[in-house]
Amino acid sequence: MKRHSSILLSLLLLLSLILTGCKNNEEAGTVEKDDSVELTEKGTFPITKEKVTLRVLTPSKPTVEDFETNEFTKWYEEKTNVHIEWEVIPSQNAEEKLNLVLSSGDLPDVIMSSPVTLSQLMIYGKQGLFLPLNDLIEEHGIETKKMFEENPAVKDVLTAPDGNIYSLPSINECYHCTMGQKLWIYKPWLDKLGLKMPETTEEFYQVLKAFKEKDPNGNGKQDEIPLAGTKDNDRFPGFLMNPFIYSDKYLDNGKVVVPFDKPEWKEGLAFLNKLYNEGLMAAEALTQDSDQLKKMGNSEEPILGAAPGIWPGSFMQAGGNAGRWLDYVAVPPLKGPDGNRVAWYTPPVAGSSITTFIITNQAKHPEIALRWAEGFYDQETTLRSEAGLPDKDWRWAKDGEIGIDGEPATWARLSSFGQMQNIHWSQTGPLIRTNKFRLSEVASKEQPLEPMLYKETKEKYEPYKPDESQVLPPLYFNEEQSMELSEMEATITNHVEEMNARFISGDADLEKDWDTYLETLNGMNLERYLEIYQEAYDSKNK
Repeated sequence: MKRHSSILLSLLLLLSLILTGCKNNEEAGTVEKDDSVELTEKGTFPITKEKVTLRVLTPSKPTVEDFETNEFTKWYEEKTNVHIEWEVIPSQNAEEKLNLVLSSGDLPDVIMSSPVTLSQLMIYGKQGLFLPLNDLIEEHGIETKKMFEENPAVKDVLTAPDGNIYSLPSINECYHCTMGQKLWIYKPWLDKLGLKMPETTEEFYQVLKAFKEKDPNGNGKQDEIPLAGTKDNDRFPGFLMNPFIYSDKYLDNGKVVVPFDKPEWKEGLAFLNKLYNEGLMAAEALTQDSDQLKKMGNSEEPILGAAPGIWPGSFMQAGGNAGRWLDYVAVPPLKGPDGNRVAWYTPPVAGSSITTFIITNQAKHPEIALRWAEGFYDQETTLRSEAGLPDKDWRWAKDGEIGIDGEPATWARLSSFGQMQNIHWSQTGPLIRTNKFRLSEVASKEQPLEPMLYKETKEKYEPYKPDESQVLPPLYFNEEQSMELSEMEATITNHVEEMNARFISGDADLEKDWDTYLETLNGMNLERYLEIYQEAYDSKNK
């Protein structure tokens, strides 16, 4: 329910801002730009001859101890001559905290790695609170122009319908993330029971039954949890719906459709209800949070047979070159009763963070903010920001070393990802990590995570990737569409998720209550909801 209350709060705040937009814009517009600062030649460092301060708002990060005292912060300040005055908001309920800041009129110079939606980006941009960056990029940009030349799709996604660019991205062409809707299974149990990797929903059902009934952890108790998940993970039960129908909005010959009103969705729910009724799926999967799921995964002896997640760290302590997490392997997309077999997919650019770096109209030095952001697109700065100190946390590759993709390597990771530290920013900020760059990491047994994710994705998921013509791209919505959509999206999503849980648990009867479920959806104006998405998609593809 937190996500839906966030959407409603966002709606109310947007309405408030729209009604008072001119007033806020006039007040915010009183900030005077400081033209006295002397810039160095663009593309060089430091950026200014005298130190300048930028106010930067960003959510906290569970893997970053303190942005202010962070080693990368200190290094980048010395490199750029730009001091950061941090405004760190809690990552929990970050949307609500951000919206309160946006509606206050007292904005920082920069909003970074915060949950700004594309709709908010355009609305606040058109009202003048977010600066258009087109002229700044043209006058002061080097790395951004280079990025646009090398990947025109990035500029296309960044450009709002009004022709303006209101943000700089964090490009993360994460190969394994493009098919990130995975399910992981504990291979030692398969081996002990003489079971093969399941390929169909029926085979998966039989594996779960064996996990429940044949004591694979060997402690003489029926304490095994064959399958679990979490309400926090939007990808559950998505993986197990894909054998029946693609589990996300998709395009059918250019028409935007949703899966959750189709007969195939009903079939998928019936399958999950069967797992639930027979005790093959933890009842907590429908209600527990990620921390509770991780307690199952981190139990002293193995009790968790299978769980969804982009990597095993989604459901247990993971990372490094040792530990139980390495014994979980990915289950390939399962084939459904009607032969449907598909992997959830999002294109690399669409999976990047488009709204990572926003300059507000409160910034006294927007050109410095732009150049400060551009500095992150340098390869060494990216590595220092994402991985840590050179020759301690990462190093350049040596002659003859091979990357994850089998090509000559560029760099090697020396310390594990995902631990609390105060050396780097842990993927915060406007980075550029192309697919080529990520896969040029040295394939090392000491750092097995990325090679493992690449191999599992390449061999098991890519063969079932849908055609990109079926995948809905990121969409901008205008003010009217955003206002109309926000309330409907919250209402429809809440209803679908609630009824998913009720149908799976048996609290609602699929045969008796399905038609009522569809009637309720229609009463929530599902038709208009799809029309808005269609309008935005058609506008993007004119």
